[in-house]
Amino acid sequence: MSWFTPTSPSSTLANPKASDDGGFIAPDRTARSQCWEGRDSFFVCLEKNGIVDSVKEDAKAREHCAPELKDFEKVCASSWVTYFKKRRVMEHQRDLTIKKLAAEGATPMEGSSAGGAGAAALRGK
Repeated sequence: MSWFTPTSPSSTLANPKASDDGGFIAPDRTARSQCWEGRDSFFVCLEKNGIVDSVKEDAKAREHCAPELKDFEKVCASSWVTYFKKRRVMEHQRDLTIKKLAAEGATPMEGSSAGGAGAAALRGK
């Protein structure tokens, strides 16, 4: 059985199906889409409640966004939930750093491969 064998529409990332070789079948497009929708809904709730780090502020996130978090955890694999929560904090810190550098008059280095998306943001693109 291949890694990319289609799964049933009712399957989710949170409950991956095992393949014949003992591994797990990769999530299909529907399962990934459901996960992203759950993530986005949870993040909107966090934003409304001024919560940046839902790992460090877990109690506050669970208090204010319990239904959204429950849905997020239901439709996503736990490793994806952890990854998305940590990535949100990293992106927030990156954006603050870029704003700080821009306010200090920093300009991106031409011809440098460093900076990635951050350098483009400093140029206003």
